[in-house]
Amino acid sequence: MRGTAPLVWPGWVVNRALDPAGRQQQTSHNSVGAKPKSEPMSDGTTKTRARVNLGEPDIQFRRIGAGPRRRAEEVLEAAAAVFAERGFHGASTQDIADRLGMRQASLYYYFTSKEAALEQVCQRGIEHIIGDTEIIAAGPGGATERLTAIMRRHVEPLADNCASLRAYLHEVRFLPKEARRRIGKLARRYEGIVEEILEQGIAAGEIRRDLDVQIARDAILGMCNHAAHWPGKEPSGAMKRVAEELIRLALRGIATDPRGLPTG
Repeated sequence: MRGTAPLVWPGWVVNRALDPAGRQQQTSHNSVGAKPKSEPMSDGTTKTRARVNLGEPDIQFRRIGAGPRRRAEEVLEAAAAVFAERGFHGASTQDIADRLGMRQASLYYYFTSKEAALEQVCQRGIEHIIGDTEIIAAGPGGATERLTAIMRRHVEPLADNCASLRAYLHEVRFLPKEARRRIGKLARRYEGIVEEILEQGIAAGEIRRDLDVQIARDAILGMCNHAAHWPGKEPSGAMKRVAEELIRLALRGIATDPRGLPTG
């Protein structure tokens, strides 16, 4: 696999290809906007191949079927579990392969290194939260109601040992600089959603006008993130109680009328 850096997305295998000099080159199959090119064959027939469109991004996409797609999900789930249990420095690609019952070399179809595996796991963890949070933010209810739903979505899945989220919260700091930057862009999307809801609450009179929105945002998300340290230390089902307590602590400090807050 030397010379490529594949990334796995749901339904796609993505390769960034390098030329012999180490520069990225495009090797797209069925590039958008590329027209087939016919080549004459010795028997008089023609062979059609996709023409590379040099104006498109230098990423190779290859569609994979439902079976390989499920396998890619299984690989990411196994990697997330290993990172969540052992941490980045305590985990190895061999550990991931052993969990899957496959050869270590086969993992390189999905990622080229332990760092690449962690980046995919972290991306998965934060994107799951972002997707649900965007739905909540666009839904009905006042600012405090939507913040309540977002905090529950962040904390309660930790009770089920949500490995990708736990790996993201604990291990993202060990990613290389560029990978941290990419994951950081996703995290800022999440922060932006929470910040916007806080501002909407201030405008609607639900939230104190003297509130520092950025401090409140960081405090709310910091409490939710810290809850990732608790699974295994609390009795079964306790994460729901933890979520409700964090909601009360956070929202009673920012609401103009705490008596009207959601009670669970």
